[in-house]
Amino acid sequence: MSTTDTTTEAASPKVRSTHDVNAMPPLGRAIPLGLQHVLAMFVGNVTVPIIIAGAADLPADQTAFMIQAAMFVAGVATLVQSLGLGPIGARLPIVMGTSFGFVPVLIPIAVGMGLPAALGAALCGGIAMALVGLFLPWVRFLFPPVVTGTFVIMLGTLLMPVGFAYAGGGFGAEDFGATHNLVLAALVLIVTLGLHQFGRGIWSETAPLVGLVVGYGSAVAFGLVSFGEIAAADWVSLPMPLTIGLEFHLAAILPVVLLAVVTCAESIGDIVGTTAGGLDREPTEKELSGGVMADGLASVFAAIFNAFPQISFSQNVGMVALTGVVSRFVVAIGGVFLLLAGLLPKLGALVSSIPNAVLGGAVLIMFGMIASAGIKMLSHIDFNKRNMVIIGVSLSAAVGLPAQEGLYAGLAENVQAIIESGLIPGALCAILLNLVLPKHDRAFRDDV
Repeated sequence: MSTTDTTTEAASPKVRSTHDVNAMPPLGRAIPLGLQHVLAMFVGNVTVPIIIAGAADLPADQTAFMIQAAMFVAGVATLVQSLGLGPIGARLPIVMGTSFGFVPVLIPIAVGMGLPAALGAALCGGIAMALVGLFLPWVRFLFPPVVTGTFVIMLGTLLMPVGFAYAGGGFGAEDFGATHNLVLAALVLIVTLGLHQFGRGIWSETAPLVGLVVGYGSAVAFGLVSFGEIAAADWVSLPMPLTIGLEFHLAAILPVVLLAVVTCAESIGDIVGTTAGGLDREPTEKELSGGVMADGLASVFAAIFNAFPQISFSQNVGMVALTGVVSRFVVAIGGVFLLLAGLLPKLGALVSSIPNAVLGGAVLIMFGMIASAGIKMLSHIDFNKRNMVIIGVSLSAAVGLPAQEGLYAGLAENVQAIIESGLIPGALCAILLNLVLPKHDRAFRDDV
């Protein structure tokens, strides 16, 4: 009897280790869990250099070089964020990648002033983010639960249309909304939900990965996957710093630095979403400060290695909430995969061959889970007049402004880019309202 109990106790930590942020699960369990994190964000990470290179009319070889740089930098940044380096890094299961938020600002800089000017401005933006992270303990009062919970809801809500765009075949796809895209997305969605709800152990935890594999296999069977880019890719590609170069122009630096400072709110929201969705708690000051500093310094590193600003990827926040796997070492294994993809172009080409519709079926669930984590956070606050106004006005700004571009069409292009992100005006509303509205409780009353 005692032997059986002892055996059970010894085996239990291995089963539960994926739910301990500081535990290393067995490799047989950790590797597929880390791989599914990479699959969830891979396309989004390489899309940014593709968009900017296309706008700047760069040759194909330089575009391919920037894609490899994006994967390599994301791998290094993920390892630093999850494992930590001194005071840098949240030491949480956070996957890093190239930020979409800077695209509207970097495109006109890359086109008008050149790619070196865009990378120079991105480097300055990274320094600004790192400074915000360094001094974050002194400004933590700006981010109480009502603000951070609203951030997380905004993140999930604003990403939901992106998930449906993927499900339809991807932005600008010629076959957008075609039956085969919708069927693939639905297949991945059904498999993922089925295993997540009815599977046990590793089957439940790897539900998104199994869904992606089933979707990818089906796409291959119906001839919807092209292997030409995989065959054409090189076997090895080493990163070379400052190949593109850096230039510093004040007109480029100012808007990027402003956007970088405000984007820290998104980083904070992702960190809070990770701890709320996976650990059911608020992040510590050390986790927040180290996480934002890691974003900033990773962005500096990215500019030196010919890539664009880095930030935590929201779909992976949803992955943590969906699977309940919070081991930071699982995410670190995902970072190793990204690093290898940056060094082995054929591996990167294989992952990037996954159709958007297949990814769409998985991220639809993940983005919804982000919003659910935000709602869970807000369930711990008092729903009085003050907090209801903060939540309501912030969500109105975040969701409503991007849908009505004509309201700010006459403003400067950089200001338009900040507003149409949705998250930034919403975050500013939440922070400012929290500062100016009366602090004392004003509960709803029927009398006058």
